[in-house]
Amino acid sequence: MPELPEVETFARELRPELVGQRITDVEVFWPAIVATHPPDVFAALLRGVHFLNVGRRGKYLLFLLSSGETIVAHLRMTGRFYFASAPERAKHVHLLIALANGRWLHYQDVRKFGRLYLEEDPQRLTGKLGPEPLDFAWSAEAFWSNLRRHRKPVKSALLDQNIVAGLGNIYADEALFAAGIDPRRAAKTLTQAEVSRLQAAIRQVLAAAIRARGSSVSDYLPPNGVPGTFQARHQVYRRTDEPCPRCGTPIRRVRIGGRSTHFCPHCQR
Repeated sequence: MPELPEVETFARELRPELVGQRITDVEVFWPAIVATHPPDVFAALLRGVHFLNVGRRGKYLLFLLSSGETIVAHLRMTGRFYFASAPERAKHVHLLIALANGRWLHYQDVRKFGRLYLEEDPQRLTGKLGPEPLDFAWSAEAFWSNLRRHRKPVKSALLDQNIVAGLGNIYADEALFAAGIDPRRAAKTLTQAEVSRLQAAIRQVLAAAIRARGSSVSDYLPPNGVPGTFQARHQVYRRTDEPCPRCGTPIRRVRIGGRSTHFCPHCQR
């Protein structure tokens, strides 16, 4: 957490509030949150700069600036941005950005795993990512060709950001269920038809999750403070021992590559 739908929700909700706004001040309260610069240098480089756009690549948030640089944010497990009309020194707030309109952008991170990078070329961080799963340029043939090179379980392959960008534990489990594929199967054993079905399931699940503004499990909360709702539509994720919504078989939980994995042993082959 957060995964592609949650990061996309952040980008969509931050964009109308930030585009065109000028940064008047920056305060960093935990220096390690900025991975590329000392806090005072980071703050000095941002003062007076305008936000041009807010985008996403994989699980990265991209804040394009009038200086030609980009703030690249990786939220990791518990990072989040939100706005307030006054600066809040709430618990775990590690960064404040003051805007010319009087609003304050806050970065909060309970576990402090998130990082911010100020980059002239964001490709330094995003260049090795695999294709965007919602991009029409991502073909089923290329996906199949890529998976055929891997002996590891297909669940682990889906979490590999070099194979496809943005998937994490939640949506890999949900997509594999929707496609009827056992997450323990070696990726190379999937047929072309199964990979095509899996690609369609990935796109369907991600698009539905974005419409629902993500899954508010654990600490995820979008910038406007209204939780996402896709968790109510999870078919297998965190539903261990509950009946499969298709066949009634109890959902199983196993560990694959160190990650909890949920699936129906009857419906997923």
